[in-house]
Amino acid sequence: MRTPQHDEHGPPLQDLILSVFQLSNVLTASGDRLVADLGLTSARWQVLGAVTLGPPQSVASLARDLEVSRQNVQRIVNDLVRDGFVTFESNPKHRRAQLVVMTTQGAGVMAAAATRARPWAEHAGAALTPGDIDTARRVLHAIGAAVQGYDHHEPHEESA
Repeated sequence: MRTPQHDEHGPPLQDLILSVFQLSNVLTASGDRLVADLGLTSARWQVLGAVTLGPPQSVASLARDLEVSRQNVQRIVNDLVRDGFVTFESNPKHRRAQLVVMTTQGAGVMAAAATRARPWAEHAGAALTPGDIDTARRVLHAIGAAVQGYDHHEPHEESA
């Protein structure tokens, strides 16, 4: 992964954001390789992970939690249904918005992915202290909250 270089045109935070984009690409590619033979991609793995958290949710709720488009989550969920990892159940609160529910097969795939992810993550964090990880998490959350605040409250200039 190339390290962005700070210069007079790019403030340090922009360099950090570029590094986060690059890290996201590295994690996605590596995650894809890690779980490919399980029938997963990083995107499928992420959606399955969201399905395992809390009670069953609709596709729209999963998309909101993941902060991605509903259409993208719907496409991934349809693939997961086709492969037997999740199923749809009726939603007592909304007739048309079915709930996405993990199947036994999906739970097995998630357990296998978690088993593989443990040494992968340990290797990635081997040179980091728990304090480093906590600081990075807090900084990334703060940047994310600030960007969301900007997106929701600031007018955007029109591009030329």
